[in-house]
Amino acid sequence: MLILKSSFIIAIVAVAMIGVMVPITFAVTQLTINSLEIYEDADYTRYRVTGDAPASTEITFQTTKPDGSPGNYPGGVDTGKPAYIVDNKISSANNLVYGTWTLKVCAPEYDVCVQESFTINEPVTLPDDGATQTQEESHILAEGGPEEGGGCLIATATYGSEMAPQVQQLRELRDNQLLQTESGTAFMTTFNDIYYSFSPAIADMEREHPYFKEAVKLAITPMVSSLSLMENANSESEVLEIGLSVIALNLGMYLGVPAVVIVGIKRRIF
Repeated sequence: MLILKSSFIIAIVAVAMIGVMVPITFAVTQLTINSLEIYEDADYTRYRVTGDAPASTEITFQTTKPDGSPGNYPGGVDTGKPAYIVDNKISSANNLVYGTWTLKVCAPEYDVCVQESFTINEPVTLPDDGATQTQEESHILAEGGPEEGGGCLIATATYGSEMAPQVQQLRELRDNQLLQTESGTAFMTTFNDIYYSFSPAIADMEREHPYFKEAVKLAITPMVSSLSLMENANSESEVLEIGLSVIALNLGMYLGVPAVVIVGIKRRIF
């Protein structure tokens, strides 16, 4: 009787463990594409894709052109948490192929892939002012292209790749914290109006002048590091409080410290 009772208990525990392990295994191997945005950024057409993915594994990205040939900018990124946000090039503007493209996202460790198609239409000339516009560009603006959350032009040029950890950090901060609150969204709208008025020129200068690129890296790295504090902001009030603290910190670093140094030098001289 005791043996039967023990066997019964072991069977119940085994069933319970299987019931817990099966959904965990399924969740770990899940890979999805939750959003895909196509937008114009300086001299390139780009995509920004987000989705769920196994944690702590490599995710690869590959576009396929309308003629079936592979795109020119494959990429990969390691996931720290069960999600990914990637911004990458599709094609340079002067070599862009119009038609229906495919983006394939894979987790090789789990032998699983997902894909999604998107269409880039050929520009048409508008009869009124001769300007060119594509249906895809209209779609991009409606979905939130550069006006809401385009590429990090200066950071990408500074750190050498849209896959650089610093650039990924900035995108995740924008998407996971700022754009999830009203105050953060309002800030990003104002910031983008100013940022995209000068950032393409700065990024071009960095690509043309390596010494200028190093100077920009030296200048913005403390600011990028300080923005990691915003990762703890998960509500409207926290975004406001931590955001104001980060702004004050950067004002101190970039204005306060130089001012103190200048005053100290003047006192020694005079």
